[in-house]
Amino acid sequence: MKQLKRNAALFFAGLMLSAAPIAVSHAADKPTLAFVVNGASDFWKAAEAGVKKAQGEMPDYQMELKYPEQASVAVQQRLMEDLVSAGVKGIMVSAVDPKTQTDGLNKIGSQTALFTTDSDAPQTNRVAYIGSSNIDAGMQAAEIAKKAMPDGGKCIGFVGLLGADNAKERIQGMKDGLKGTKIELTDVRGDDIDQTRAKKNVEDALVASPDVTCMVGFYSYNTPRIYEALRDAGKLGQITVVGFDDDPITLGGVKEGTVAATVVQQPFEWAYQGMKLMAAYLKGDKSGVPSNGLIIIPTVIIGKDDVDKYAASLKAMSGK
Repeated sequence: MKQLKRNAALFFAGLMLSAAPIAVSHAADKPTLAFVVNGASDFWKAAEAGVKKAQGEMPDYQMELKYPEQASVAVQQRLMEDLVSAGVKGIMVSAVDPKTQTDGLNKIGSQTALFTTDSDAPQTNRVAYIGSSNIDAGMQAAEIAKKAMPDGGKCIGFVGLLGADNAKERIQGMKDGLKGTKIELTDVRGDDIDQTRAKKNVEDALVASPDVTCMVGFYSYNTPRIYEALRDAGKLGQITVVGFDDDPITLGGVKEGTVAATVVQQPFEWAYQGMKLMAAYLKGDKSGVPSNGLIIIPTVIIGKDDVDKYAASLKAMSGK
């Protein structure tokens, strides 16, 4: 617990230091670096801020964050191929489904500097991954559940992309963290980053599994959809909710006690540090790429007593 508090203190300090003024350059003749996400979600707003901060510090580059039209392998691949055709020098991507994208990602990596974030693709020719340890994040989710349900219970999880590494690793991390307890993660339902389907998955689970005592939102928008479905069913506060990330609804639930706690990542740092890493790499400086190709930005548990301080840090980071 002391280590978690130290990690949280460092996390808040890092967010405050990141709150520097942002200036964006739009010169068309500059080398372009792109951050490609896996689908539309407010989760990526922090990454947009990270890209903008890096842009302000490196005016010799043009930096962009790109959203695919939908969360599918084909659409994301087409977006990256269009970027390569337009002359983009480096791409950092959260792969929709790394297992089925290997050939496509290798194609991109053979034409431009390819880095991964959020959901890694370690079997490809990507240069490095910068993001969370999703196994560790899943184990932190298990810690939240164990603290909230000392007598045990039955959990159902909800996630966007069941095939993505970040989803599989968070699920596995949570299962590993629950070993030896009376808590079980019995099912995880995917929604392909469809907000309507995400809520309906929760509603369906309430009908199909009336004995469920815990729900886990593995993607940023899943916890808000859990919250809304439980509120509409009159079960808010009756079922333990374990969250991921910092959607305002999630943080509000943590503060009011209807969400036990949430595991937060640092997409701002992924983008900010990732853009700088790509720029250095393209200049021939490979010193920032570790031998194992992994740059891990720690995740932190935010509980009821941490919400106000964390929210203030987010506000400062965004310059508001």
